[in-house]
Amino acid sequence: MKTLPKTLIAIVISLAAAFLLLSCLDAFYESESGTIEEILTGEEQPDEKGLLHPGYTLQQTVILSRHNIRSPLSGKGSVLDSITPYEWFQWTSEPGELSVRGGVLETEMGQYFRKWFEREGLFPEDCQPEDGEVRIYANAKQRTIATARFFAAGLLPNANAEVEYHGEFNSMDPVFNPQLHFMTDEYRQDADNEIHALFDKKIAGLSDNFEFLQELINMKQSEGYLDGSITDFSTEDTSLILEEDAEPGMAGSLKTACSVSDALVLQYYEAKEPEASFGRTLTTEQWEQIAEIKDVYEDVLFTAPLVASNAANPLLREIEAELNEEGRKVSFLCGHDSNLASVLAALEAEDYRLPHAIEKKTPIGCKLVIGRWKSSDGKNYVSLDLVYQTAEQLRGVTLLDDENPPAAVPVYLKGLKTNRDGLYEEEAFEKRLKEAIDRYQELQESYAVPDAA
Repeated sequence: MKTLPKTLIAIVISLAAAFLLLSCLDAFYESESGTIEEILTGEEQPDEKGLLHPGYTLQQTVILSRHNIRSPLSGKGSVLDSITPYEWFQWTSEPGELSVRGGVLETEMGQYFRKWFEREGLFPEDCQPEDGEVRIYANAKQRTIATARFFAAGLLPNANAEVEYHGEFNSMDPVFNPQLHFMTDEYRQDADNEIHALFDKKIAGLSDNFEFLQELINMKQSEGYLDGSITDFSTEDTSLILEEDAEPGMAGSLKTACSVSDALVLQYYEAKEPEASFGRTLTTEQWEQIAEIKDVYEDVLFTAPLVASNAANPLLREIEAELNEEGRKVSFLCGHDSNLASVLAALEAEDYRLPHAIEKKTPIGCKLVIGRWKSSDGKNYVSLDLVYQTAEQLRGVTLLDDENPPAAVPVYLKGLKTNRDGLYEEEAFEKRLKEAIDRYQELQESYAVPDAA
């Protein structure tokens, strides 16, 4: 019997030792701060369990969703027309309206949730829910109503599900309007100071993003740049606009750059390369660099604690009411990225960056899924997950199923522990939700708002 050469044996032993070391590191990092893949790539991976919690029975879900793919908000005559010499993608939908692709993608999400509910025993097959078991409620904008209708078509294909919206069509329902519901001079100054303290460094860090964006759209050859109405992007000219009964706003380069970022990101989802980036083929990292501008803009306007507690209050109260509605199994609330951002901030979610998405905070069609579960010993728990189609799924319009599920990443709340299965005790979550709601009243009292009591 021939023996292996000593050199080869040494190599085999070394490889085995390396494999063992990597396995140990993987086990360690998986328990402490992610898998070895996450550590090596620097990017957190989606939770492989997704929405599944073996050993628990799903009792109810409340889903807060962003609308799916829409055309850019700015139409003809806007800054988008004059900021580049290139032609923007020709959308089939009017400015701000849901696209055909967005409708197809949302139908797929609805179907995936139907299959999940059936698997968990929340829905029977071919479900036609009883009165009050399912509520589908959207902001009164076209893109949110249409998203809700497409989701309902996938969720309940054999039922004529009503999509509820309040107010005049294409207006903002107060529940979904992330506006500032009270204002004093002292509050305005404190909120302004808080936003700058939290986000000035983030804005300053966008200098490379701004430079790349200007070069990509060939801004210096644009009509607006040549006539002086548009100037180079700066990280130092952001000013905030905080007024009562209005959404937080801003003036300056970040706002303008966000409009361009938003339009490009939407083209990335809707159009093929290189058309999406004006004849160039960009890397995923470059698309993330473009989308980061929009992410920072959203953070600046909606996630500072003083702002989030004010702007998100009506929607937080709506979520609490849905969780306590007798007989309710599923609530689908369809709004905007600003709704997700402000609600998560008000609940004091830990900071996060979503993997496999170029928008790292609230990607198009993203859903905050709040699940109520019962354990085998009768205790109630709550799960919080952000569920979204990956960039590849959005661009490929790929069918979602158990083999190709949407990404599902757990949300962690500051100071609130989960059990070993990643679930919050129901009482602890309900307390956090109530604290977030009550903070609005506390702010009014703190700033001596008339009739706050």
